[in-house]
Amino acid sequence: MTFKQTFKRRAVLKTGGALLLSTTLEGSGAVGMAQAQAVQRPGKATPVAAVGMAAPPLEVVALTRLAYGPRPGDFAAFRALEGGNSGDKLRVWLERQLQSAKIEDSNCDAKLFSLSTLKKPLLQAWKEHYLEAPEGDKKWEVISQPTVETRLASLLRQTYSERQLLERMVEFWHDHFNVDPGRDERILPMYAAYSNTLRKAAFGNFGTLLKSVAQHPAMLYYLDNASSNRGGPNENYSRELFELHTLGAENYLGVKRQRDVPGFAEGQPIGYVDDDVYEATRAFTGWRVNDNLDNNDWQQGVGKDGSFLFYTSWHDRFQKTVLGRYLPPDAAPAQDGLDVLETLSNHPGTARYLSRKLVRRFVADDPPQDLVDAVAKTWLEHRKSPDQIARVLRVLILSPQFAQTWGRKNKRPLETFASALRATQPELKVSQDLLWHTEWMGQLPYGWPPPNGFPDVGGAWRSSTRILRGWQYVTGLAQGWDERWKTDVVGQNGGRKRPSEIADFWLERILGHRPEKLRAALLEVLAEGADPNAELTDADTLKGRVKNAVNFLLMSPEFLRK
Repeated sequence: MTFKQTFKRRAVLKTGGALLLSTTLEGSGAVGMAQAQAVQRPGKATPVAAVGMAAPPLEVVALTRLAYGPRPGDFAAFRALEGGNSGDKLRVWLERQLQSAKIEDSNCDAKLFSLSTLKKPLLQAWKEHYLEAPEGDKKWEVISQPTVETRLASLLRQTYSERQLLERMVEFWHDHFNVDPGRDERILPMYAAYSNTLRKAAFGNFGTLLKSVAQHPAMLYYLDNASSNRGGPNENYSRELFELHTLGAENYLGVKRQRDVPGFAEGQPIGYVDDDVYEATRAFTGWRVNDNLDNNDWQQGVGKDGSFLFYTSWHDRFQKTVLGRYLPPDAAPAQDGLDVLETLSNHPGTARYLSRKLVRRFVADDPPQDLVDAVAKTWLEHRKSPDQIARVLRVLILSPQFAQTWGRKNKRPLETFASALRATQPELKVSQDLLWHTEWMGQLPYGWPPPNGFPDVGGAWRSSTRILRGWQYVTGLAQGWDERWKTDVVGQNGGRKRPSEIADFWLERILGHRPEKLRAALLEVLAEGADPNAELTDADTLKGRVKNAVNFLLMSPEFLRK
């Protein structure tokens, strides 16, 4: 970097540094810590004060929260939709997104073309990338290829896909049903198939999705149910099924007898206790993977194709009671576990817990309780509907709270990564370097080891290291320094030479609105004390200031808000 470039960078930071840092770190103290701790203590979140800022136009809220940020022309396209007001236009946009299969997406498909493992069915992937993996140096590359390509595909889809709400929900379900593929090498070859399971049901029925996840070999390996048997039951899956996948820890009532839980006598206990987990563990014994790779005689009847297998000889056949539901002895194959999943998916506590998570994801770190209640009501009313999740999303997204809570969410590192790419439209080189860089920023796609998924509150992500690394990334992007994402923001400037015109163009392009204080600071970067309506006649000066202006906006707290 030359002295001149360093000076320009320092000028940008000097002009807006106080504004950037103070607002970006807002909430990183007691409030931020309370938000982060709320992730670990569901139902006991400390209320977080509203930011108190005016909401931008609804299209800004929608394209920032429901998509991975706007691309050039996205705001104009939203405003051109049918409808007399922004609420009507949002309804039209939402319905199109919920019919994702009808959205033409050839540009994104072309980007994914070289990722050959994405559409391989589970059994094919298991055979080609595990059973037939070569020994030696190439073995790890072959085994891990489906996982690597799934991670790359997530970045490409977030950046290029027209099906943006689908990508948001796939990310949500990956967090909710988190599986870390690095925990067990047997998960690596089947991870693309696992991701496709979540994608297929992203807008569908939760009970159907819950069953698909429970029987997927990736989850069976990750939470150890693949080895759970009547002689050595393993409660890892059952514990997370209650605590993370359905009722949530907010409905855990501790150590007490099941019959002492209010509602037990009526067959609808208000929450769960440890005995429910233990009984459910017995119900899931024998849910394993068809993986007798060594042809052991003691595993008679077990193949090795990598599919789900109910192994009768491993199952605890005796009666059980889970959440007030009696499970008779000698049930049909896998029926005990299926009954547990059905009971959990239909429980009001599950509706409240999932609704709170969805509202937290799309509206505010401190979810408005009235909206949580409305979403949960729809969740329960349509618990048998094949499009249950889509119906729930309509209630959430078309609510007044969705439009009125701007600034009560911030982007996570992956969102920052994708939204900056969408805003600047670089020529992206598809390689594993992309994954290295997101991990360096703090969020490798699908790379969270614990089963609770990536944190979803701002306080969990506010650290000086993450902020500075995010700034380094957008600086390289705006200045055109990194060959992995080469962009020409000067060429995209459209020949504008007046600082006022440049400022308004890029504010609209990147943010969709013009916050007064941010615009004033941006004009200082562009004009450097001169008349903001006077043309910049020197080509090098114009080039440098346009880059600095885009850099400044991508570093701004407003770019991180949603």
